[in-house]
Amino acid sequence: MTEARYLITGGQGQLGRELSRLLPGAYAPGRDELSVTDLYPLREAIARTGATTVFNCAAYNAVDRAEQEPDVAMKVNAFGAGTLARACRLEKSRLIHFSTNYVFDGVASAPYTEADEPRPTSAYARSKREGEIQVLHELPDALVVRSSGLFGPGGSAVKGGSFPDRLLDRAEAGQPLAVVADQRLNPTYTGHLAEATIAAAEEGLSGLLHLVAEGCCSFHEFASEILRLAGVTAPLAAIATSPEGAARPRNGCLASIRTAPLPGWREGLAAYWTVRSGSGT
Repeated sequence: MTEARYLITGGQGQLGRELSRLLPGAYAPGRDELSVTDLYPLREAIARTGATTVFNCAAYNAVDRAEQEPDVAMKVNAFGAGTLARACRLEKSRLIHFSTNYVFDGVASAPYTEADEPRPTSAYARSKREGEIQVLHELPDALVVRSSGLFGPGGSAVKGGSFPDRLLDRAEAGQPLAVVADQRLNPTYTGHLAEATIAAAEEGLSGLLHLVAEGCCSFHEFASEILRLAGVTAPLAAIATSPEGAARPRNGCLASIRTAPLPGWREGLAAYWTVRSGSGT
């Protein structure tokens, strides 16, 4: 049996780092080292590393900024995803591509499953949905994993760190805390998502798959639990979503008809807090 080898595009992001931790020896370049929009360097990287499985964590995820530069979001999230799928097809590698709950409009009353029809409402969401389409068109046996509200050690560089880190930084600086209470989601710990994705890849799953923490909450509920775990006592205002900026789904909750959910979001937050506390951050 051929030994599995791995390439992780976007390998320096919060999910890419978790996958790298669980897959020692994986090649995990950042976007400055390997772009998903360039076919030949992608093929060369897959061939050189002998990667049998590619995890695509590369993404443009500046949701509001995408409204001003939709072509840039589409180039990375759609064209880039399709280009990587083509490289995988030509090099005979499996592709695991990550997508988002934002492909749904958020008007349903129940969590969205793999059987529900996507209706993206923002430039970012449209680019991610187009990426799903291009990946599965180019490589029908690819696995497209949708998740929700990712948080993990180090967080997202574009967003200035993970949501828990940003919240606690503001609290420690004595700044007012105000968090939206009308957007619901499954806050999902990247450590749990990485473990489940690797298991799904090893099982040979393909098509659409929702992998999220069990249970939904509002961002305000999530923030309240973060402050409780951190032992921080600070006023936390519940506010409504601003009409400015990109549209965001009010119901961003996902569920799966194909697999069990990940550990609950409170368990994920506790696991994250253990790692965060242990690292001295």
